[in-house]
Amino acid sequence: MDALTGPGLAPLGAPPRLEPDRSAEPGGFLVAADDGTRIHFLDWDASGAPRHGPAAARVLLVPGLASTAWSWAPVARRLRAAARVVAMDLRGHGLSDAPTTGYEPGTLARDALAVAEGAGLLPAEDAGPAGRADVPAPFVVAGIGLGAIVAAWTARALAERCAGLVLVDGGWEDLAAATDATPEDWLAEIGEPPEVLVSMTAWLADRAAFDPPTWDADGERAARAQVVETAAGRVKLAIHPHALAGSVRAMWDHDPRAVLAGVTGRVAALVARDPDGTRLAALAALATERAAAGRSPILAASFPSRGHDLARHEPDAVAAAVLATAARATMPG
Repeated sequence: MDALTGPGLAPLGAPPRLEPDRSAEPGGFLVAADDGTRIHFLDWDASGAPRHGPAAARVLLVPGLASTAWSWAPVARRLRAAARVVAMDLRGHGLSDAPTTGYEPGTLARDALAVAEGAGLLPAEDAGPAGRADVPAPFVVAGIGLGAIVAAWTARALAERCAGLVLVDGGWEDLAAATDATPEDWLAEIGEPPEVLVSMTAWLADRAAFDPPTWDADGERAARAQVVETAAGRVKLAIHPHALAGSVRAMWDHDPRAVLAGVTGRVAALVARDPDGTRLAALAALATERAAAGRSPILAASFPSRGHDLARHEPDAVAAAVLATAARATMPG
């Protein structure tokens, strides 16, 4: 891990070793969003008495494109002793409903808010600033990729009620400018190779090969949740084409400068492999703008040798970032 410093940036620091709770099994629940869409989430406190106190952070984890709540299991197991943890399936993903509409920023943020409210994570609207003695539980939202974008929209909507935002390899870039592509162009390039989809065995082997040392039962469960097996033994992505296309268009609608300027809580960003440095440059530019607006520095770290799925590859660092934003909730936003 490389610590990042500069105008508007502060080093996240080396993460502590957090022992994962291997025995925990989350409970699955559904909550109705504003338009009636049922959104599924995993509550990591549902399997027994929580081991944390009432003042511990409440955390909502939002998965990336075509992923599900199970992709957050390595982080959730590490956070469970110190925080109340819930991970959701975005609409069109996992066990959530997949309507043909609702894949725009406002609706996706409201889905996340419905989960946070339904799971009892949010402080009351009149509770006062996060970190005050009579506000026992700061709320933090974290996301990866598409989930980081949705998390940013959610944090902006909550304003003072959100103590922290953690952007895991996404959420600070203007994707239209960064990729010089349209959503349709990008969709055409992200398809899985046919040989990976020939069987469940091939699919799982491909996912395991991304980083063999971090492949475990949770990784397999997350990988299985991404696909469905056909009668012929092949697999295909579980996400419906209309939900995939709508979600990608939402990513292209994201204006990070406008959104993150409106986030009053602490912000942390973790950057995966970035060979030409353009993603780090985008984060640094945005951090400078936040600093000029009087916002607190973005806590940042980069992982030059790691791929996109930092929740799997670096769960200690991701969990530490969540706890750091909650712990610093009393500092000026």
